[in-house]
Amino acid sequence: MTMPVPVHRDPAPGLTAGSGAEIRYGLVSRLSAEAFGSLFIVVAGLGVPLFSIPQSSPLPAALAAGLAVTAAMLAFGYVSGGHFNPAVTVGHAVAGRIRLGDAAAYIGAQLVGGLLGALALFGILRTLPGIQDSRTAFDTVTAGFGEHSIIQAPLAGVLLLEVLGAAILVAVFLGTTARNNVNKTAAAVAVGLACAVLLQLGQSVGNAPFNPARATASAVFSSSWSLEQLWLFWVAPLAGAAIAGLVFRGFAEPVAAVTASDADGPVYDVSAAVGGAADDVEDFDDDEDADVVEEAAEVPAKAAAPAKAAPVHSAADEPDNRDEAQEFFDGKRG
Repeated sequence: MTMPVPVHRDPAPGLTAGSGAEIRYGLVSRLSAEAFGSLFIVVAGLGVPLFSIPQSSPLPAALAAGLAVTAAMLAFGYVSGGHFNPAVTVGHAVAGRIRLGDAAAYIGAQLVGGLLGALALFGILRTLPGIQDSRTAFDTVTAGFGEHSIIQAPLAGVLLLEVLGAAILVAVFLGTTARNNVNKTAAAVAVGLACAVLLQLGQSVGNAPFNPARATASAVFSSSWSLEQLWLFWVAPLAGAAIAGLVFRGFAEPVAAVTASDADGPVYDVSAAVGGAADDVEDFDDDEDADVVEEAAEVPAKAAAPAKAAPVHSAADEPDNRDEAQEFFDGKRG
């Protein structure tokens, strides 16, 4: 039976300081960290492709988003755990590492931070004289499928990509921040690299962000079609996160401790062995029954027989070699 892992205690495993005791931050502090980290990730993830020269490769935008995730986790992860993504929060909730009430508050803070970051970018776009329609500019960085995908990817293709990408991302996060992971100090780097690699793929298909907060932030300031397709970029990544969380619960199943008797060797219940042997011989022939019963009867005899004690030699039993030698030198013994 799979047992849930302990409830998440902040700071998150893998992002704590070197001290043995954990410092617990209040919910307001954690939500503030989640909101500001999400704002940073949205500004970097959407701002780079918005204001960079159009090019065929999405590598700069994906790399910028991955580095932003690493920087945000290093800066604020010790306060809130460094989720900055509703999919990561749902994965933690399914894995039993965060309370449901806190998870809902985390998602709200991530949405607020992402919307504030997108609002800042939208305001910057409105000040640029060369851009006539800021919403059309946001369309270029908003997640979509079908005709709104860069390669005209259908709904099914984008759905599978989002589920797979979110599951991988959440699995990397849960695995690298686990308490028993000896490499948990590199969690921020591992998660950031995973984000960069996945976004390289996702942006090539349909600006798939694997982050519902980022998808919502860009959709609000884009054309109306983006809100109509936004449901996919919530359902798919949350489903992938739930899958990763369930798998992590299986990995985190505690192993029974080895007792002292197990360490010394197996312990056999002689009475059970004899009873089992007697039950097993009921269907055999009489001759075979006798042989089996005799063998079974030897088990308690051997088990009950005390071990031969080592002979104890007292000082009186040993010959007095010193007296014999003395008599020899005194001439009493020839």
